[in-house]
Amino acid sequence: MELQSAFYWADIQIKQFFQDLLNAFNSSLFTFAGEKFSLGLVAGLITQVIIVLVLANIVKRLLKERILPGFKLEIGTRESLSTITSYIITAIGFLIVLETAGINFSSLAVFAGAIGIGVGIGLQNLSSNFISGLTLLFEQPIKVGDYIEVDKLAGTVETIAIRSTTIRTVNGVFVIVPNSRFLDNNVVNWSYRDPKCRIEIPVRVAEESDSLTVLEALLTAARQEPRVLPSPSPEVYFKGIAEDALTFDLMVWIRDPIEMDAIKSALRFLIEAEFRDRAIDQNIATKLTIENLPSLAALLRSSPTNEFAVKAGDSEMAEMPIGGWMLRDLLRKVSYFQQCGEIELRQVIEKGYRKKLPIGETICREGDPGDSFYIILSGSVEVFIESIDKQVAVRRAGEFIGEMSLLMGTPRTATLRTLEETILFVVDHGNLQNLLKNNQGLADKIAEELSDRQEVLKSLGITIDTTTKEGTSFDQIRRRIQSIFGI
Repeated sequence: MELQSAFYWADIQIKQFFQDLLNAFNSSLFTFAGEKFSLGLVAGLITQVIIVLVLANIVKRLLKERILPGFKLEIGTRESLSTITSYIITAIGFLIVLETAGINFSSLAVFAGAIGIGVGIGLQNLSSNFISGLTLLFEQPIKVGDYIEVDKLAGTVETIAIRSTTIRTVNGVFVIVPNSRFLDNNVVNWSYRDPKCRIEIPVRVAEESDSLTVLEALLTAARQEPRVLPSPSPEVYFKGIAEDALTFDLMVWIRDPIEMDAIKSALRFLIEAEFRDRAIDQNIATKLTIENLPSLAALLRSSPTNEFAVKAGDSEMAEMPIGGWMLRDLLRKVSYFQQCGEIELRQVIEKGYRKKLPIGETICREGDPGDSFYIILSGSVEVFIESIDKQVAVRRAGEFIGEMSLLMGTPRTATLRTLEETILFVVDHGNLQNLLKNNQGLADKIAEELSDRQEVLKSLGITIDTTTKEGTSFDQIRRRIQSIFGI
């Protein structure tokens, strides 16, 4: 009996404990928006809010990693769409949670209006960044993955959140930037629409330098850098003469703006090497004015160990040898360009390009269309006729090949192959077309010379018949050139 009585009282106490615990959970803690909140209701609301946040995050990850990539959208667009969707789900979820809690929205609106002014003043920066974040996500002036520059800070956009944006600089440092700064300041977006951009390398050389030699050196340096785009082609602007120096700007296009500084550095190294090979002086002389020249001259003459004594003719420095070939001199070896001035040659050099080939590489094959001719800058090339399986010639540095097929628009009569590692300067159809359009007299010179080379034309399969009404050989060749190049 005593044991049964003990179990009975224990059971009553346990039931009373749970009843008291249930009453504590259901007892009102506070009243908000016309609804009494108990501990149990608050715990339920917290649980529902956590579920909403987790669900929004799951949807965001699914959209960004699984669904949107199938639509071939850019990474920045995927990030924006998934983030906006996540915010919408979160907002709707909060409204549903509040509705299920029985909160009166009309009274909540009154409460929000009562404290709105105070909160707006106290959280002005936060609200500004919040609205700026929504603007960035919807308008997308910048996106995740873009390379941007704002307030002298440059880097790649990693994330765009509702309050701030994370930027990773080229040094690998992550910087948190408030969103309002992107709307209040000028932002340079190097990746906007087209990531290609043009960079500028300013160069100053001594006033005595030859401008065409400088032009050739700068273009050669630009064409050696693999990260410089071949199209649009590099350009050199002659800015003028200032402070006893010639000033130039080398303009090149690149594909990845984040490598801008590295490419500029590589180009400066290449420019310095080309200038050294061509003996181009970058040391700008400083003018020195001596007011009492007679006294200085007397002092120098009186010194028995005068290290500054100047002998007649010593002031004329011998011309320094230039390493490598000068393109303008090589072009003048082509008979058609012998009478060209420096302006015409500059046009050819600007639009041509260098091509480096390994040993055994085929440049063009017998029967291919003659769309370019080549100047050999280094190495050697064999001229091989496949139809008779015979090597007919070997061309070496300083020689040119393939000009007749280009001028006459005929197929190649031989195959060209490199016998060693070779660097060519290529003048293609478009390059020559621009030159002939701007210099009609050059087309006449070429036609005049070709009219005297009937045997060469016959080897190309071109027969000039002067007995017809088509005119002289000069007239026929000139019309053919005009037709080929559209001039």
